[in-house]
Amino acid sequence: MSDGELKGQVAIVTGGGQGVGRGIALSLARRGATVALGGRTLDKLEAVAAECGNGARAFAIDIKDGAAIEDMVAKVVDAFGGVDILVNNAQEVPLGTLLDVTDEQFQAGFDSGPLATMRFMKACQPLMAKRGGGVIINLTSSATVRWDMAGYGTYAAIKQGIRSLSRAAAAEWGPDGIRVLTIAPHADSPALKGWIESRPEEAAAFFKTIPLRRIGRCEEDIGEAVAALCGPSFRYLTGATIPLDGGQANFD
Repeated sequence: MSDGELKGQVAIVTGGGQGVGRGIALSLARRGATVALGGRTLDKLEAVAAECGNGARAFAIDIKDGAAIEDMVAKVVDAFGGVDILVNNAQEVPLGTLLDVTDEQFQAGFDSGPLATMRFMKACQPLMAKRGGGVIINLTSSATVRWDMAGYGTYAAIKQGIRSLSRAAAAEWGPDGIRVLTIAPHADSPALKGWIESRPEEAAAFFKTIPLRRIGRCEEDIGEAVAALCGPSFRYLTGATIPLDGGQANFD
């Protein structure tokens, strides 16, 4: 993959202020894309936009607000002329047993997960179709195929919903030249570090099941893979789930 092969393309990355979102944004920008960063904390987004360069801009947004999603996409079009790449990364995660997770937590996970993903995809689809195609990257999780689902049922249900929506979008929008993929990353993000701190014994056992014996790096491992998937080398790949997890999960 060469620098500049995404030149002229406009990418929206949600949750771009830190972690995996930041890593993806930096990798896309390095390949020439102009990045629009969406998230809750404007100062973090602006810092990443400065790192990206190439005219990157930050947009404060609550992704659980449908009107805010429409407004952000409209502002990106006003600023850059269209959208070619969409990365749905931001999401609130409901963890806990079925008896512990409240209705409100589950609803927030759904609103920020499958619903926000669908809203962003629907807002960007006509823009991508008008430009002759595009790439949508949605984030799922290996939690959807865990050997032990206890404590991860609501999280897995939400992430599995995103996979289903991605498959449908790939099938429905393929004739428009729009490719839709899901990735399931393990990365050294703030969220993962928090999980390790709260569940150290579970985390230690979990990491031993990763064949490559390490956690991915947000930019070098996850961001670079996403940038490659958005490039022309993968123009015939759509509808798939890509496990960026060191070989741990089995999505067969």
